[in-house]
Amino acid sequence: MCYSAQVWQAYQDYVRRFGAEISIRDFVELYASRENGAKIKTAKAMDDAFLRAGTPEANEITRSIEAWNMQQATELEQLLFRQRRRLVDAERALQSKPTKKALDDQRIATNKIDWAKGKLADLRRNTPEDRDRRIFPGVYAPVMVMEEGRRVIKPMRYQCRPAGKPAFYDTKYPGTYNARRDNLEGFWKGQFGRTHGVIVCNAFYENVSRHKVEGRELSEGEAEQNVILEFKPQPRQEMLIACLYSHWQGDGESLWSFAAITDEPPQEVLAAGHDRCIIPIKEDALDAWLSPDQGNLAALYAILDDRQKPFYEHRLAA
Repeated sequence: MCYSAQVWQAYQDYVRRFGAEISIRDFVELYASRENGAKIKTAKAMDDAFLRAGTPEANEITRSIEAWNMQQATELEQLLFRQRRRLVDAERALQSKPTKKALDDQRIATNKIDWAKGKLADLRRNTPEDRDRRIFPGVYAPVMVMEEGRRVIKPMRYQCRPAGKPAFYDTKYPGTYNARRDNLEGFWKGQFGRTHGVIVCNAFYENVSRHKVEGRELSEGEAEQNVILEFKPQPRQEMLIACLYSHWQGDGESLWSFAAITDEPPQEVLAAGHDRCIIPIKEDALDAWLSPDQGNLAALYAILDDRQKPFYEHRLAA
């Protein structure tokens, strides 16, 4: 399954390359809902794209992001203050009489201080880094869809909740950030042939067992160890990843969410220890994929089969 992906976030690039329109209203509503207490996670690169836009259309979004960042900075600074005081108290206690509580407080406070300082540094950092573009299940990303014959970019959560299903599907089926190709007419029949999208990315990440990466069996008594691999297409390129999406509504909530379609992996991904892979479609099939003909599923499978086939180079993720 595609555990994480490095997604193209700069919306000006979507407009320039694909002639896509940005659904500003949907982005405004997303960021406003986060300000109002909704548990919304966004990638730093998506936030920064709007902060750098400098266009009147992005002004309201910019204001929401800046207000959120200020709130987060205040909360992190308060956390730092509390944990620094906790650390001082723990170290003072250890000087007089070492106790388990004091040792635990010292360890926990040190870890929380390091975490908060890292988060603050990221909030204040203006230089982009590759990790800013990574999305994980539950994080919102820009997804290209077709609306009334126009390519449109909408923010959607990376974990699809099919329309008509109860909200607890998120926990009952936590793997619904990926849609298996061999189950498109099963679990995903409400989306396949109906609501298609793509995300643009240039890398993806997978959890893999270390012994599989090293091409060996587990030694006797050896515990299985997980590592994260980064896969990048060679030559370097932006890939159009085939997705399904859904617009779920219920209990006063409106949720746009998506899943990336996965299939059997190419040999180099399998050799690295992973048994699934996302599907990059060809750009000349983009409109046909985004405007699916439900009565001709064979044509949609043909698009998935006649895919881009880059060689995926891998390395241990930082």
